[in-house]
Amino acid sequence: MVAAPELVRTIDVGNVLGEAVLWNDRRRSVWWTDIQNSRLFEYELQADALQSWDMPHRVACFGFVEDDDTLIVAFDHGIAFFHPPSGATEWLVGPDALGGGLRFNDGKVDPMGRFWVGTMVEDAAVAVGTGALYCLHPDEGLLERIDDVEISNGLCWSPDGTVMYHADSPKGSIQAYRFDPDNGTLSEPWLFASAADGVHPDGSTVDADGGVWNAQWGGGRLVRYGPDGCESLVIELPVRQPTCVTFGGDNLDLLFVTSARVGLSKERLAVEPNAGNVFIYRTNSRGLPANRFKASTPG
Repeated sequence: MVAAPELVRTIDVGNVLGEAVLWNDRRRSVWWTDIQNSRLFEYELQADALQSWDMPHRVACFGFVEDDDTLIVAFDHGIAFFHPPSGATEWLVGPDALGGGLRFNDGKVDPMGRFWVGTMVEDAAVAVGTGALYCLHPDEGLLERIDDVEISNGLCWSPDGTVMYHADSPKGSIQAYRFDPDNGTLSEPWLFASAADGVHPDGSTVDADGGVWNAQWGGGRLVRYGPDGCESLVIELPVRQPTCVTFGGDNLDLLFVTSARVGLSKERLAVEPNAGNVFIYRTNSRGLPANRFKASTPG
Protein backbone atom coordinates (compact mmCIF):
# COMPACT_ATOMS: atom_id res chain seq x y z
CA MET A 1 0.00 0.00 0.00
CA VAL A 2 1.22 3.51 -0.85
CA ALA A 3 0.88 5.65 2.29
CA ALA A 4 0.73 9.45 2.35
CA PRO A 5 4.26 10.91 2.40
CA GLU A 6 5.41 13.18 5.24
CA LEU A 7 7.01 16.58 4.59
CA VAL A 8 10.36 16.47 6.40
CA ARG A 9 12.27 19.47 5.06
CA THR A 10 11.91 22.56 2.89
CA ILE A 11 14.92 24.03 1.08
CA ASP A 12 14.35 27.78 1.04
CA VAL A 13 15.63 28.88 -2.37
CA GLY A 14 12.75 30.87 -3.85
CA ASN A 15 13.46 29.75 -7.41
CA VAL A 16 11.71 31.62 -10.18
CA LEU A 17 11.38 28.38 -12.16
CA GLY A 18 12.88 25.42 -10.30
CA GLU A 19 13.02 22.32 -12.49
CA ALA A 20 14.73 19.09 -13.57
CA VAL A 21 15.48 17.70 -10.10
CA LEU A 22 17.74 14.59 -9.95
CA TRP A 23 19.41 12.62 -7.17
CA ASN A 24 23.13 11.88 -7.58
CA ASP A 25 23.66 8.62 -5.70
CA ARG A 26 27.46 8.82 -5.89
CA ARG A 27 27.64 12.28 -4.33
CA ARG A 28 24.58 11.68 -2.09
CA SER A 29 23.14 14.99 -3.18
CA VAL A 30 20.17 16.38 -5.08
CA TRP A 31 20.58 18.66 -8.12
CA TRP A 32 18.17 20.98 -9.89
CA THR A 33 18.02 24.14 -11.99
CA ASP A 34 16.37 27.53 -11.75
CA ILE A 35 15.80 28.00 -15.46
CA GLN A 36 15.00 31.69 -15.49
CA ASN A 37 17.94 32.68 -13.28
CA SER A 38 20.46 30.47 -15.15
CA ARG A 39 21.56 28.74 -11.94
CA LEU A 40 22.36 25.14 -11.13
CA PHE A 41 21.97 23.88 -7.54
CA GLU A 42 23.38 21.00 -5.51
CA TYR A 43 22.13 20.20 -2.02
CA GLU A 44 23.96 17.73 0.23
CA LEU A 45 21.30 16.19 2.39
CA GLN A 46 23.35 14.93 5.34
CA ALA A 47 25.39 18.12 5.65
CA ASP A 48 22.41 20.39 4.96
CA ALA A 49 24.74 22.25 2.57
CA LEU A 50 23.65 24.13 -0.56
CA GLN A 51 25.86 25.34 -3.37
CA SER A 52 25.05 26.78 -6.76
CA TRP A 53 26.67 27.78 -10.01
CA ASP A 54 25.99 30.70 -12.33
CA MET A 55 25.54 29.10 -15.73
CA PRO A 56 26.44 30.59 -19.14
CA HIS A 57 22.86 30.09 -20.38
CA ARG A 58 19.52 28.99 -18.95
CA VAL A 59 19.60 25.30 -18.00
CA ALA A 60 16.47 23.45 -19.10
CA CYS A 61 17.50 19.96 -17.90
CA PHE A 62 20.57 17.80 -17.46
CA GLY A 63 21.84 14.31 -16.75
CA PHE A 64 24.79 12.76 -14.98
CA VAL A 65 27.59 11.25 -17.04
CA GLU A 66 28.90 7.73 -16.51
CA ASP A 67 32.07 7.56 -14.37
CA ASP A 68 32.55 11.33 -14.26
CA ASP A 69 31.50 14.50 -12.44
CA THR A 70 30.62 16.11 -15.77
CA LEU A 71 26.97 16.80 -16.63
CA ILE A 72 25.24 16.63 -19.98
CA VAL A 73 23.15 19.80 -20.09
CA ALA A 74 20.37 21.01 -22.34
CA PHE A 75 20.74 24.75 -22.20
CA ASP A 76 17.93 26.83 -23.64
CA HIS A 77 19.23 26.61 -27.23
CA GLY A 78 21.94 23.93 -27.24
CA ILE A 79 23.34 20.80 -25.59
CA ALA A 80 26.78 20.56 -23.99
CA PHE A 81 28.97 18.79 -21.50
CA PHE A 82 29.44 21.00 -18.44
CA HIS A 83 32.06 20.52 -15.71
CA PRO A 84 30.87 22.30 -12.54
CA PRO A 85 34.24 22.56 -10.75
CA SER A 86 35.89 24.38 -13.66
CA GLY A 87 32.92 25.83 -15.53
CA ALA A 88 34.21 24.28 -18.76
CA THR A 89 31.61 23.82 -21.51
CA GLU A 90 31.94 21.51 -24.52
CA TRP A 91 29.14 21.96 -27.05
CA LEU A 92 27.61 18.84 -28.58
CA VAL A 93 24.67 20.55 -30.31
CA GLY A 94 24.49 24.27 -30.72
CA PRO A 95 24.86 26.67 -28.99
CA ASP A 96 22.20 27.98 -31.39
CA ALA A 97 20.51 24.75 -32.43
CA LEU A 98 16.89 25.90 -32.31
CA GLY A 99 14.87 28.31 -34.39
CA GLY A 100 13.38 31.46 -32.94
CA GLY A 101 10.64 31.14 -30.38
CA LEU A 102 11.65 27.64 -29.23
CA ARG A 103 13.81 26.42 -26.34
CA PHE A 104 14.78 23.10 -24.81
CA ASN A 105 12.75 21.96 -21.81
CA ASP A 106 12.33 18.66 -19.93
CA GLY A 107 14.70 15.78 -20.58
CA LYS A 108 16.39 12.73 -19.07
CA VAL A 109 18.83 9.92 -19.73
CA ASP A 110 17.11 6.66 -20.73
CA PRO A 111 17.91 3.22 -19.23
CA MET A 112 20.47 2.52 -21.98
CA GLY A 113 22.35 5.78 -21.45
CA ARG A 114 20.93 7.96 -24.24
CA PHE A 115 20.03 11.61 -23.56
CA TRP A 116 16.48 12.61 -24.49
CA VAL A 117 15.28 16.21 -24.48
CA GLY A 118 12.13 17.97 -25.58
CA THR A 119 11.51 21.48 -26.80
CA MET A 120 8.72 23.94 -26.15
CA VAL A 121 7.19 26.97 -27.82
CA GLU A 122 8.39 29.89 -25.72
CA ASP A 123 7.24 32.70 -28.02
CA ALA A 124 4.45 31.69 -30.38
CA ALA A 125 4.66 35.01 -32.25
CA VAL A 126 8.08 34.18 -33.70
CA ALA A 127 8.26 30.37 -33.32
CA VAL A 128 9.20 28.45 -36.44
CA GLY A 129 7.17 25.26 -36.22
CA THR A 130 6.29 23.42 -33.01
CA GLY A 131 8.18 21.69 -30.25
CA ALA A 132 9.32 18.07 -30.38
CA LEU A 133 11.01 15.31 -28.40
CA TYR A 134 14.51 14.31 -29.49
CA CYS A 135 17.04 11.61 -28.73
CA LEU A 136 20.71 12.57 -28.90
CA HIS A 137 22.63 10.08 -31.04
CA PRO A 138 26.45 10.10 -30.73
CA ASP A 139 26.91 9.95 -34.51
CA GLU A 140 23.76 11.47 -35.95
CA GLY A 141 22.98 14.33 -33.58
CA LEU A 142 19.39 14.99 -32.54
CA LEU A 143 16.88 12.47 -33.85
CA GLU A 144 13.24 13.58 -33.67
CA ARG A 145 11.00 10.98 -32.01
CA ILE A 146 7.77 12.91 -31.29
CA ASP A 147 6.58 15.99 -33.18
CA ASP A 148 3.82 18.59 -32.87
CA VAL A 149 4.52 19.35 -29.19
CA GLU A 150 3.71 22.59 -27.37
CA ILE A 151 5.60 21.98 -24.10
CA SER A 152 7.50 18.70 -23.80
CA ASN A 153 7.44 17.34 -20.22
CA GLY A 154 7.00 14.34 -17.92
CA LEU A 155 9.68 12.13 -19.47
CA CYS A 156 10.40 8.85 -17.65
CA TRP A 157 10.62 5.08 -18.22
CA SER A 158 9.14 2.02 -16.55
CA PRO A 159 11.52 0.04 -14.30
CA ASP A 160 12.09 -2.58 -16.99
CA GLY A 161 12.71 0.09 -19.63
CA THR A 162 9.99 -1.10 -22.00
CA VAL A 163 7.50 1.77 -21.56
CA MET A 164 8.22 5.48 -21.97
CA TYR A 165 5.96 8.20 -20.55
CA HIS A 166 5.72 11.70 -21.99
CA ALA A 167 3.42 14.68 -21.54
CA ASP A 168 2.61 17.67 -23.71
CA SER A 169 1.65 19.85 -20.75
CA PRO A 170 -1.01 22.14 -22.27
CA LYS A 171 -2.91 19.10 -23.54
CA GLY A 172 -3.41 17.92 -19.95
CA SER A 173 -2.53 14.27 -20.49
CA ILE A 174 0.31 11.79 -20.16
CA GLN A 175 0.95 9.44 -23.07
CA ALA A 176 2.65 6.04 -22.89
CA TYR A 177 4.71 4.35 -25.60
CA ARG A 178 6.18 0.90 -26.01
CA PHE A 179 9.93 1.54 -25.92
CA ASP A 180 12.60 -0.56 -27.61
CA PRO A 181 15.68 -0.29 -25.37
CA ASP A 182 18.01 -1.55 -28.09
CA ASN A 183 17.31 1.12 -30.70
CA GLY A 184 15.30 3.75 -28.80
CA THR A 185 12.24 3.57 -31.05
CA LEU A 186 8.67 4.14 -29.91
CA SER A 187 5.30 2.58 -30.65
CA GLU A 188 2.18 4.55 -31.35
CA PRO A 189 1.07 6.24 -28.10
CA TRP A 190 -1.87 5.43 -25.91
CA LEU A 191 -3.48 7.62 -23.26
CA PHE A 192 -1.99 6.74 -19.89
CA ALA A 193 -3.61 9.38 -17.65
CA SER A 194 -5.40 12.73 -17.77
CA ALA A 195 -5.07 15.60 -15.32
CA ALA A 196 -8.00 17.66 -14.04
CA ASP A 197 -9.28 20.52 -16.19
CA GLY A 198 -6.90 23.48 -16.16
CA VAL A 199 -4.05 21.43 -14.64
CA HIS A 200 -0.86 20.72 -16.59
CA PRO A 201 1.23 17.56 -16.12
CA ASP A 202 4.84 18.63 -15.56
CA GLY A 203 7.89 16.60 -14.51
CA SER A 204 7.59 12.91 -13.62
CA THR A 205 9.52 10.05 -12.09
CA VAL A 206 8.89 6.32 -11.69
CA ASP A 207 9.14 4.24 -8.52
CA ALA A 208 10.47 0.70 -8.24
CA ASP A 209 6.92 -0.71 -8.45
CA GLY A 210 6.22 1.04 -11.74
CA GLY A 211 4.15 3.89 -10.32
CA VAL A 212 4.41 7.21 -12.15
CA TRP A 213 4.67 10.28 -9.88
CA ASN A 214 3.71 13.49 -11.66
CA ALA A 215 4.03 17.13 -10.53
CA GLN A 216 0.89 18.97 -11.65
CA TRP A 217 1.41 22.64 -12.51
CA GLY A 218 -1.55 24.78 -11.55
CA GLY A 219 -3.02 21.95 -9.48
CA GLY A 220 -0.83 22.30 -6.40
CA ARG A 221 -0.36 18.57 -6.07
CA LEU A 222 1.58 15.44 -6.90
CA VAL A 223 -0.26 12.44 -8.27
CA ARG A 224 0.96 8.86 -8.27
CA TYR A 225 -0.52 6.76 -11.05
CA GLY A 226 -0.29 3.00 -10.89
CA PRO A 227 1.09 1.13 -13.91
CA ASP A 228 -2.53 0.89 -15.11
CA GLY A 229 -2.85 4.70 -15.18
CA CYS A 230 -5.26 4.91 -12.22
CA GLU A 231 -4.61 7.40 -9.42
CA SER A 232 -3.28 5.64 -6.32
CA LEU A 233 -2.15 8.67 -4.27
CA VAL A 234 -2.59 12.45 -4.30
CA ILE A 235 -0.31 14.74 -2.29
CA GLU A 236 -1.60 18.26 -1.75
CA LEU A 237 1.31 20.72 -1.78
CA PRO A 238 1.79 24.17 -0.23
CA VAL A 239 2.39 25.65 -3.71
CA ARG A 240 0.27 25.85 -6.87
CA GLN A 241 3.12 25.38 -9.33
CA PRO A 242 5.11 22.21 -8.60
CA THR A 243 7.40 21.47 -11.51
CA CYS A 244 9.34 18.24 -11.13
CA VAL A 245 9.87 15.29 -8.79
CA THR A 246 12.51 12.65 -8.12
CA PHE A 247 13.36 10.00 -5.55
CA GLY A 248 16.60 10.20 -3.57
CA GLY A 249 18.30 9.63 -0.25
CA ASP A 250 20.38 6.61 0.75
CA ASN A 251 17.31 4.35 0.55
CA LEU A 252 15.75 6.16 -2.42
CA ASP A 253 12.64 6.70 -0.28
CA LEU A 254 12.74 10.50 -0.15
CA LEU A 255 10.73 12.49 -2.66
CA PHE A 256 12.21 15.82 -3.83
CA VAL A 257 9.81 18.32 -5.42
CA THR A 258 10.81 21.56 -7.16
CA SER A 259 8.43 24.48 -7.66
CA ALA A 260 8.11 27.91 -9.28
CA ARG A 261 7.04 31.43 -8.41
CA VAL A 262 7.05 32.73 -11.97
CA GLY A 263 3.86 34.59 -12.91
CA LEU A 264 2.56 34.88 -9.35
CA SER A 265 1.31 38.26 -8.15
CA LYS A 266 2.48 39.89 -4.91
CA GLU A 267 -0.88 39.05 -3.43
CA ARG A 268 -0.54 35.41 -4.40
CA LEU A 269 3.03 35.22 -3.09
CA ALA A 270 1.82 36.53 0.25
CA VAL A 271 -0.56 33.55 0.40
CA GLU A 272 2.05 31.17 -1.01
CA PRO A 273 5.40 32.16 0.56
CA ASN A 274 6.98 28.77 -0.20
CA ALA A 275 6.56 29.15 -3.95
CA GLY A 276 9.87 28.36 -5.65
CA ASN A 277 11.20 26.25 -2.78
CA VAL A 278 12.19 22.58 -2.86
CA PHE A 279 10.23 20.13 -0.68
CA ILE A 280 11.45 16.81 0.71
CA TYR A 281 8.92 14.12 1.63
CA ARG A 282 9.55 10.77 3.29
CA THR A 283 7.61 7.95 1.62
CA ASN A 284 7.13 4.22 1.92
CA SER A 285 7.92 3.92 -1.79
CA ARG A 286 11.35 3.49 -3.32
CA GLY A 287 12.65 5.08 -6.47
CA LEU A 288 15.34 4.06 -8.94
CA PRO A 289 18.86 5.48 -9.37
CA ALA A 290 19.17 8.14 -12.07
CA ASN A 291 20.37 6.76 -15.40
CA ARG A 292 23.76 8.03 -16.55
CA PHE A 293 24.72 9.20 -20.02
CA LYS A 294 27.05 6.95 -22.03
CA ALA A 295 29.07 8.41 -24.86
CA SER A 296 28.45 5.31 -26.97
CA THR A 297 24.99 3.73 -26.84
CA PRO A 298 23.00 1.35 -29.05
CA GLY A 299 20.49 2.65 -31.56
